Amino acid sequence: MFELNEKIRDLTPYDPITGTYTVRLDANESFLSLPDDVRQELGKIASSLDYRRYPDPLAKDVCAAFGAYYGVDPACVAGGNGSDELISILMNAFLQPGDAVITALPDFSMYGFYAHLAGGREVSVQKDDSLRFPTDAVIETAKRENARMIVFSNPCNPTGQGLPKNDVRRLLQAVPETLVVLDEAYMDFWDESMLPEATKYDNLLILRTCSKAFGGAAVRLGFVVGPERLVRAVRAVKSPYNLNSFTQAAGTVLLSRRDAEKAAIETIKASTHALHEALCRLAEAYPVLEKVYDTCCNFVLIRTGAADTLHRGLLQKGIAVRRFPGYLRITAGSEEENQAVTAALQELLAADTEKEGQA
Repeated sequence: MFELNEKIRDLTPYDPITGTYTVRLDANESFLSLPDDVRQELGKIASSLDYRRYPDPLAKDVCAAFGAYYGVDPACVAGGNGSDELISILMNAFLQPGDAVITALPDFSMYGFYAHLAGGREVSVQKDDSLRFPTDAVIETAKRENARMIVFSNPCNPTGQGLPKNDVRRLLQAVPETLVVLDEAYMDFWDESMLPEATKYDNLLILRTCSKAFGGAAVRLGFVVGPERLVRAVRAVKSPYNLNSFTQAAGTVLLSRRDAEKAAIETIKASTHALHEALCRLAEAYPVLEKVYDTCCNFVLIRTGAADTLHRGLLQKGIAVRRFPGYLRITAGSEEENQAVTAALQELLAADTEKEGQA
């Protein structure tokens, strides 16, 4: 019998929430549907593609559209099948077996997963209760471990906390021989992006995505930006046709709607602010919600010892949010969805309070 090797023997597939729920606030997707005119344009694209032909291996048009939107040189941009593929490519390309990869937890779980598959050695620095990125501890750990790579999301998923540019610069300057992979998947909701300085540092690669602010999660489109030397290496090691023709064309359309996208981002930020305020009011009334964190993203994180109970209760009410040990993460939704999740939480918390009073 063929035996699985040690590095994959005990792995389990990624397991997101499945099933049908009235309100889905678990995956940090945009709650805004694409406008009808954009849908019509995408429909025309789908019907006119030459399906016999391979896609452009360099994804020149969509990388140019990304460069125009963000003001970066397209020669310093490469596309990927979502940020996940790019993370996997970077780990496999830049790591040798046994190389140390520094993460700061909690953070996006797939960093450690892909580092493991690439033969890297994840060395984690734990964040304190503030959940702020521990810059000094990461620098110290990277130097001690002779780290090949540091990877983190900024702003952070799942904490919602952001690291200002000055601290990112300090990190880059302190570890010049370590590649820093800066995942800015949620940076469209904040204003501390390092994209304008992406080519200034020869040890920096920045990841961006169309899955969050742009409402394009279904098309799976991500980008890596950095010095041309590093981006050229990424192009050399990725699959030749990793971005299909429809995704390239759809991304070009999404990135051409600057005014509309900026307006959509402001709408999402307003929804996040409203959700945060509503959850803070709940926390004042129910101390079991120990802390509602400020956020730079399109979601709100709550620390609570009742995370498991509340998560189950919400699912029973047809509302999906994300649970981590001791935390709930709730994506900002429409006004109706925000009201639904806060009303359901209040009902669950009130019921638990009444039970405690009767005990």
